[in-house]
Amino acid sequence: MTAENILYIIIAAVLAFAIAVFMYGYKVKYGKSLRLLFGFLRFAVLFTLFLLIINPKFESVSTHLEKPNLSILIDESSSMRALSDSLTITSALNLFKENEALNDKFDVSFFSFGNEFRSTDTVHFTDTQTQLNKALVASQELFKKEVAPTILLSDGNQTLGSDYEFTSINYTNQIFPLMVGDSTKYVDLKIEQLNTNRYSFLKNEFPVEAIIVYDGDEPISTRFSIQQNNQELYSSILNLSPSNNSQIISISLPARAVGLQRFTAEIEPLSEEKNKSNNTRSFAVEVIDQATKVLFVSDQVHPDMGALKTSIETNEQRKVTFMKPTEAVNVVNEYQLVLLFQPSRSFGPVFTELEKLQKNYLLISGTQTDWNFLNSRQKLFKKEAANVTEEVQAGLNLNYSNYSIEDLDWGRFPPLKTTFGELEVTVPFEELLYQEVNGITTGNPMLFTMETNGRKIALWDGEGIWRWRAHNYLEYQSFQTFDAFVGSLVQYIASSKRRSRLEVSFESFYYSNNPISISAQYFDQNFVFDNRAQLEIRVKEKETQTETVFPMLLKNNFYEVDLNSLPAGDYDFLINVKDEAVSRSGSFTILDFNVEAQFLNSNVTKLQRIATNTQGKAYFLKDANVLIEDLMANETFKPIEKSQRNVVPLIDWKYLLALIAILLSGEWFIRKYNGLI
Repeated sequence: MTAENILYIIIAAVLAFAIAVFMYGYKVKYGKSLRLLFGFLRFAVLFTLFLLIINPKFESVSTHLEKPNLSILIDESSSMRALSDSLTITSALNLFKENEALNDKFDVSFFSFGNEFRSTDTVHFTDTQTQLNKALVASQELFKKEVAPTILLSDGNQTLGSDYEFTSINYTNQIFPLMVGDSTKYVDLKIEQLNTNRYSFLKNEFPVEAIIVYDGDEPISTRFSIQQNNQELYSSILNLSPSNNSQIISISLPARAVGLQRFTAEIEPLSEEKNKSNNTRSFAVEVIDQATKVLFVSDQVHPDMGALKTSIETNEQRKVTFMKPTEAVNVVNEYQLVLLFQPSRSFGPVFTELEKLQKNYLLISGTQTDWNFLNSRQKLFKKEAANVTEEVQAGLNLNYSNYSIEDLDWGRFPPLKTTFGELEVTVPFEELLYQEVNGITTGNPMLFTMETNGRKIALWDGEGIWRWRAHNYLEYQSFQTFDAFVGSLVQYIASSKRRSRLEVSFESFYYSNNPISISAQYFDQNFVFDNRAQLEIRVKEKETQTETVFPMLLKNNFYEVDLNSLPAGDYDFLINVKDEAVSRSGSFTILDFNVEAQFLNSNVTKLQRIATNTQGKAYFLKDANVLIEDLMANETFKPIEKSQRNVVPLIDWKYLLALIAILLSGEWFIRKYNGLI
């Protein structure tokens, strides 16, 4: 409370006393006791009212002890169960849950990680991936401003994500690895990696690269082979030793039949090997009899062209060819899709040929586009472009219905450059991306598609697409999501098939260690996406005829189902729409590969290094009690006394209003009792 407020309170008390004396001290016929009582009540009422007008503020300070956090990160991958008895791990976790002294000293939180990072109470060790880096990043975000030592219960074997050892360098809290498994090295011979194309063309050859790794103390000789339908296609003898412990085998196999072709790569195991599951690797190649040929027409050189070519050719079924307008005009009919990059007047003959052949095309415009030529050459859209450029960002139209689109958080992508002006589309169209400037929608589409007279045409109004692909890599350490976006666009425009009310997107084969999902879109009679429909998928295993039904869940503007729970095998599926006579069927294959089964022991060295990086200490699982004792004895982890300062204005005290009401009511009752009213 300030000195000024104290002065005002003194004045208020004097003024209230003076008014009370004036009212009941002179020329009042009441008895002395009543005069004193009424004077006191009136003084109290007036003084309280004056206090509310002055509204002084009072400060209060409260203190409390805050325990340090103890986060326990549990590796739920299947390799944990392979390297140790799951009951032993569960017993160790129970020590942390049931130790009263530990829970009195720390605020203990349990999290698990594998395929995902999550809070947990129970563990099952069934995840097919280990994202250890993701677990450390998430824990850092949760406790970065707090004292929170971390117990990492893991074998240290990571299958996905950035190297967790580098993440630990910037980790602000101490990490205490509780290591599952042991550091004993066993003799092992394995197929470390197998690389091949996903697609191949009929009568072509596709490459296969296998990396064989040997871990042992004696020279050995073994045999590597590739088989299909119990027929050996390739074999070779390998000689490996401790000094020459790896070998790369690169071969080419013929694509002789159309469809999904399954192969098995195998290296003969050693008699003393403990883990023989990593000696075999299945893979598949889908053989197709033709490719989608894409013609890229441009009279300039621009980095966007290279970025789009790379994204399109990520799918090996597509081949991009660059040509100038004068070269392209005679070969348009040889391609399934034509890309027109920033057209100028030299594109006139190309447009004539496209109209004549009724070809689908994707037009990409930018700062060098001749809009006067475009406006005069076609009547589908026009732009009254000024000689000024502007930078625009993208927003996703979640109601786009031609095919399913993932939201890549487009607002964070770098802006594209375009020519300033209003873009008017004169035919019905579907807006996929719209333009934004400083978060405000301009009303202009950035990327839209249209179907007119049996043709599919798209316009992408923006220059600097290469920056988007680079940004996607910086965000996700992969080009995959952006390449998939471009691939879906190209696939839709290149396709000449009629639209169906139920569109289904799936792969012909999946690896069991990767996400397995099927997505679908359902449209009403007017081909408007229906987000109220109920879709289900019936999946039948071909060999056992076992049928499983899954609901398909709504996600943005499509329905999706996660099928990672299915074992490896060949499957048929049927997607139905409830209360509608609409369905789609198909088939797919899940190839067995358990990356977690490739590990023989824990990565003790790396776990010890992350403990050193964070000034922690590594322990083996059998020493869980020792870890608890060390945490209890560690004086670094003490409760922190925190104080909270609260400033409360007097007007917030509701009791004063109640006091005024009681005083006034008391005066009224006394007057009434004494017959003065």
